[in-house]
Amino acid sequence: MKIPRFYEDQALQVGADLELGPDAASHVGRVLRMKVDEQIVLFNGKGGEYKALLREVSKKKVRVELLECREENCQSSLVVDLGQVLSKGPRMDFVIQKATELGVHRITPLFSERCEVRLGKERAEKRMAHWRQVAISACEQSGRNLLPEIASPLDVSQWMRDVEADAKWILHGSGESTLHCDGGVNSCAVAVGPEGGFSESEITGAKEFGFLVTALGPRTLRTETAPLAALSILQYLHGDLHGDWG
Repeated sequence: MKIPRFYEDQALQVGADLELGPDAASHVGRVLRMKVDEQIVLFNGKGGEYKALLREVSKKKVRVELLECREENCQSSLVVDLGQVLSKGPRMDFVIQKATELGVHRITPLFSERCEVRLGKERAEKRMAHWRQVAISACEQSGRNLLPEIASPLDVSQWMRDVEADAKWILHGSGESTLHCDGGVNSCAVAVGPEGGFSESEITGAKEFGFLVTALGPRTLRTETAPLAALSILQYLHGDLHGDWG
């Protein structure tokens, strides 16, 4: 049985005796119904993970002893900055969850001309907290120990102007460029539009900021499918994902 992994937002060090926060404690005690002397793994998003032994388990309190630290972070050496135009419903959650599993370093929610989502300051703060929790849960599941950054929402033109990367692509059905990781490409930025796609003025602006217009294939992909296809291609080309296609 795989040892359960939990994010814990506090300092972790070998030999420490600590009480789990309410979320992890509830999952250990109420959901999994784990017992004293069983083991879990903890990480705090700052690197490394810690094997922990349950010393006390009740409905209100879970206390653990940290036994050892494992430094491996399962982090891709390809730094990918994903600019994703906001979409309605659960699709943004899906993108954040799966992009985290695929090793993205940073996700920036974007507003564009055809974006149907508008966020006021208070709602944006709530969505940011929610998206961060989605990323944390994806890290717990996938084995990542470093959290991807969920940046504050920006206008797409501002993001394209400010983002720095060795290679930059904007996904569009009429694109002629292809994704690649050769020639010393260690960082890249990928812009993904809404259901209606980017406008012509946005495509023109992207070119001015050094983005290559790229199509992923002959079929039109949904806004939540395109970034995951692009991430998978880039990670495979970089060597982070493996497969034998011979």
